[in-house]
Amino acid sequence: MKKKDLEYFKELLTKRLEDLLSQADDTVSGMNTPKGNFPDPTDRATYEADRNFELRIRDREYKLIKKVKKALERIDEKTFGVCEKCGEDISIKRLKARPVTTQCIDCKTKEEALEKALGL
Repeated sequence: MKKKDLEYFKELLTKRLEDLLSQADDTVSGMNTPKGNFPDPTDRATYEADRNFELRIRDREYKLIKKVKKALERIDEKTFGVCEKCGEDISIKRLKARPVTTQCIDCKTKEEALEKALGL
């Protein structure tokens, strides 16, 4: 992969990581703020449902944070953009669509087909 491309992805992933970490901080600080008393059970249920939904989103973002950090490590190790299954280059088009990917489109397609066949 060209140095220019690596710099592009490093900048993209670093910005994405900063955004995700900022959102995580906002969530934690928002959860520490008392929301008041809910005398109406419906209001309380709505608040709890919204909170649970936000926590699920943040859990997904936490997993994405780990993937972004690993992608940045692969850039530093000069293995970014190389499929972990077959060792071939991952297309720039695929990396732009999903910069944290570790597999080329062919290997990922085969993996998904296998998962579908096994019912996973």
